[in-house]
Amino acid sequence: MTITQKTVDLETATGLMRCEVFYPSIIEEDIKANAQAPARAFPSVIFYSEIFQVTSPIARTAALIAGHGYVVIVPEVFHELNDIGTVLAYDDAGKDKGNEDKFTKPLTSHDSDTVAIADWVNAQDYCNGTLGSFGVCLGGHLAFRAALHPQVQAASCLYATDIHSSTIPSGEGAATIDRLAEINAEIMCVWGKQDPHVPLEGRKLLYHRFSDEGLDYTWHELNAQHAFMRDEGDRYDPELAMLCHRLTLDLFARRLRV
Repeated sequence: MTITQKTVDLETATGLMRCEVFYPSIIEEDIKANAQAPARAFPSVIFYSEIFQVTSPIARTAALIAGHGYVVIVPEVFHELNDIGTVLAYDDAGKDKGNEDKFTKPLTSHDSDTVAIADWVNAQDYCNGTLGSFGVCLGGHLAFRAALHPQVQAASCLYATDIHSSTIPSGEGAATIDRLAEINAEIMCVWGKQDPHVPLEGRKLLYHRFSDEGLDYTWHELNAQHAFMRDEGDRYDPELAMLCHRLTLDLFARRLRV
């Protein structure tokens, strides 16, 4: 499918949050043909970015997913801590600022962002009400965390940081690893064996906790470094990225296309 991109600003519990929305262009055709409501409605996916926010690689990934028949919402994950529209560079200064933001914003504020996005999805005639989450790096954690929302039915979590270590402040709530029993969605986790951010001991901890809690999950460990999905930089692995896109799309097709 060809796609359309637009910007949507949502009110959240912690301020205005800009989202980039990618969706099948056929929705626009439906709206032009029928001013009351589009003829077709699609599943929705919240795509949580890395610490750098909505960079060009993130936008290209969102477009790829949307082109398979999804409404993809990409929020600015640190909207409270930056000017609207801020994109951090893939350099030391951007990494330092992004990590500072990561350890400043509590998980409860990410939770309220997810609520705001789900509410927006439910108000759109071209969204069919089914909702999934997807994310890389920090976003992998947030996609996993989003599965606490009862509407999220599937979460694709790629090299999700800080779940095993509980190093992101939780605010007034509990750490993600301590809320596993609340998750009813199907979870898919992909890890890089050469990723220093989630070492073997961290992966072992998560695997056993997931099993002990009876999560509905699949688990993939690949010979890859951190950020191997990002199509900029020397860690990019196109073959593995394509595999992960296929696994993610299969998950969403199975759980979101009702």
